[in-house]
Order: sequence, then structure tokens, then C-alpha cells
Amino acid sequence: MAHQYTTEVVWNRGDQIFSDNKYSRAHLLKFDGGIEVQGSSSPLVVPLPYSVENAIDPEEAFISSLSSCHMLWFLSIAVKHGFVVDSYHDNAVGVMTMNERKKLWVSEVTLNPFVVFSGAKIPAQEDILRMHDEAHEECFIANSVKSAVRIVSQ
Repeated sequence: MAHQYTTEVVWNRGDQIFSDNKYSRAHLLKFDGGIEVQGSSSPLVVPLPYSVENAIDPEEAFISSLSSCHMLWFLSIAVKHGFVVDSYHDNAVGVMTMNERKKLWVSEVTLNPFVVFSGAKIPAQEDILRMHDEAHEECFIANSVKSAVRIVSQ
């Protein structure tokens, strides 16, 4: 079974000079559901004003996609086991380091999910850890990357 996903990335130079490398990295990310999000390079990589601080950068999008995928699988697994999840909050953190080829890469992503349960059946901590392990194993994005992904359940 193959699924195909599409996005559009749109950037225009406008009247900016390009050859001096002082052009805006601001661009538009368009998704198939119709949502449009402002994108940019990270200000940690390309300094302001050439990056846009309040836009999503590729590194943030990568970390967010890992976190979102993990959460969606976790919720699915929790309901399958009869647990009621009231809230799920993750402060995910990605670390960019130099690889053996002297190239920067997101070498590690740490997910820090905090999950609140309610109802008659509350999972024990070991159940929560098992559900996180299963969610990580099932996550399509985690299965697509070579970065280390750690889950620190709170």
C-alpha cells in the first residue's frame, strides 16, 4: 500500500538583490488541506533579518512531525487498551550537530510527552512506557529517519 503526500513551497525574489546573499529566506508552505504556513530558514542558521523569527523553519517542522506522529500513534494505542486520554502535551527538542562528514544534521530528537488520563482505568507507569515504545515503533516518521529519537515520558 503506497500513500502519496504533497506540499508546495513557494519563494519569490521580488525586487531583492540575490547575488549578495542578503535575500529573505521567507517562503510559504502550502499543504493539501488548504492551510498555508509561513516558512523561513532558522535564525540559528541564517541570521536576522534574512530569516523570519516567527516562521516555521525546516528543523522545527521536522521535530514537530516526529512529535505529532508519535502522539497520534500513542492516542490510538491508548484507546485500543481502554484508556481515556484527556490531554497530551509534548515539549519536543531537537539537537543539531556535526556528523562524520562535517555536515550539520538533526542528530537527536527528544520527545517529552506529558499525558493526562481519566476514567476508571488509569495506566500504570510501565503501561505508559510500553505504549510510548509501541507508538515509536509504529510512527511512520520515526521509521523514516536516521536521527536518534528518545522518548522521556513524564
